[in-house]
Amino acid sequence: MAVIVKYVVERNGEEKMTFTSKSEADAYDKMLDMADEMFALLGESELFEDEAKQEELSLFLAHKREEVLVALGAKKKAAPKKKPAKPAEVQSDEAAESTPDAA
Repeated sequence: MAVIVKYVVERNGEEKMTFTSKSEADAYDKMLDMADEMFALLGESELFEDEAKQEELSLFLAHKREEVLVALGAKKKAAPKKKPAKPAEVQSDEAAESTPDAA
């Protein structure tokens, strides 16, 4: 018999998501906390009559947390990862002949 550990994120008695690692479950729970805060903030704006759209936008913004922080200027945009340099190509005979000899 195998023992399987599962981490369940639950909100208001409702199971939201199940994970196999605690760190993933914690990250998802934190994202839901941010979405709750965003929902309340968006509710203050009176821009949304439809709570479903307000909830959808708050989840989207919480999911895109890093991009939102960059857009607000609270965080610098991450530098693109550099690709590994290609190995130096061996000079062809023509290139070797065109360089002056240091004799």
